[in-house]
This record gives sequence, structure tokens and C-alpha cells, in this order.
Amino acid sequence: MRIATINHNGTPTLAVRKGDNYVDLSKAAPNLPQDMVSLLQAGALDKANQAAQAAGDDALIPAAGVTYLPVVTNPPTILCCGLNYRDHAIETGNAIPDYPIIFVRSATSLAAHNAPMILPKAASDYDYEAELAVIIGKGGRHISKEKALDHVAGYACFNDGSIRSYQFKAPQWTMGKNFDASGGFGPELVTPDELPNGVGDLRIQCRLNGETMQDSSTKQHIFDVPAVIAALTEVMTLTAGDVIIMGTPPGVGAARTPPVWMKDGDVCEIEIEGIGILSNPIVAE
Repeated sequence: MRIATINHNGTPTLAVRKGDNYVDLSKAAPNLPQDMVSLLQAGALDKANQAAQAAGDDALIPAAGVTYLPVVTNPPTILCCGLNYRDHAIETGNAIPDYPIIFVRSATSLAAHNAPMILPKAASDYDYEAELAVIIGKGGRHISKEKALDHVAGYACFNDGSIRSYQFKAPQWTMGKNFDASGGFGPELVTPDELPNGVGDLRIQCRLNGETMQDSSTKQHIFDVPAVIAALTEVMTLTAGDVIIMGTPPGVGAARTPPVWMKDGDVCEIEIEGIGILSNPIVAE
């Protein structure tokens, strides 16, 4: 199942992919919750999929030309794992972490597929980061590695756009990671059944204006998805709709000589095997 949040006739709408179309869940399943967090909290993804498969033509929206919103428009919590690829840690001159490095993003920092990622007035060192997003479908505390994937609703692409000068103004990275509309998220939540071999070895790439800047595999994660979920829930309760961002591979702009920054007019694409392509134009504030 592939499900997106789109702006349809001015209204945020859940839409299930069906070939070249989306099924408007407000028509196909009006009795189900009509936002992603509520749908996940209700444990109703399967019902949504069943309704979409049975929907008539009156519920179809052509996929070409739809306006996307972030997959989860208002996640309860967005938790990001830093330096989670060995080669990326090395290229930045940092030690290989022996415990997940976690920071937080805000919902205002999200940008939808095809929507602008905003280069802020404050700085010009705007870097790309191709990342796997994990969307939690069932909450919990003290979740074991063995049970962790049972709590995952699906996956999406993420571009952890980072203003490096603000990221390193202080020991905490939060300021550089939370400029408005700085992080691309989308286009769809892809359920685990669409990825029969899991997400432990998926090719992940970043392209800037068509040039490949990052090209790696999720098998290079230092801490895989179950390990990160287990570590987080030692500390906190995860809830349905939470998003976990899994870190970026080597090749970021800051590690290049000279550095490569995203500029006004650029287009940045993140592609993850089996999940899709997230594309964002870069637009100056």
C-alpha cells in the first residue's frame, strides 16, 4: 500500500495509490479518520486499503499533477538519528558513535514532495541529506529489537536539509535542522509489505540538479531501524504518527572541497529503492 496526504480542492486529503491514480479516502471510506495521524492511531491502514481497492471511478484522482502535503502533516514527534552511517561519520571527522545520536525536528520544518525547500535569509550553507523516514503505526515503550518492526506503519523518503553554520553554533544541532520548510518529506508512506526484504539493504541516493551526490545503501546504518526504536523506547513512549529519520550516507556538501551548497533554483532529489523519489526545488526565502 502507498498512501499520501494531498491538497485536493483546498482540503488535506488522504489518498491511496492505485495505478496512475489516487483514491480519495474521503469518498471511498468517509467513516474512517481523514488525517494520517488519526488513521494510524485507529490502526485503520488495512481498512483504508480495502476501501481503496473497492472504490469506484468517482473516487479517483489522477496522480499526475496532484499537490502533495508532507506524508504526515503534523507528527506528534520527529526524531532524527545523526551520524548513523559509518562513512559519513568518518567524512565529518567524528568518532563512530556507540549510542544513537538523537535530535528533534518540528512539524514546521517539513516540506512536501514537489514543494519548495526554503533557503533562509539567515545563511547560505544549505546542505542536503538523503535519509530513510520511518513512520510509527503502533506506539509503545520498552519495545524490543525483535518486536520493533511490528510497530512500523511504513517508510518514506526524507531530505534532512541542514543549515550548517546554525547547526554548529552550539553543541546541540537543533537550530540548524529546524528552519521552516527545510526538510523534504514524501511523497508517500509505503507499507512494509511493499518491501518484502525489508529496509536493511536499500539503495539510497541524493541528486542535485541531476548530479549524483550520495549513493549508498541502508545496510550501512550503524544502528538499524529495530535498534533505533529499541533505544528510543528505553527513554520515551513512541506514539502512532511519530516519524524517525535514520541518518545520511557520505557525500554531503559540507564534506566536499570546495563545499557544495543548495542554491536558489536548484532541484534536489532523494531516491530510495522500492520507496520512491522525493523531489524539491530550492527557493530563497
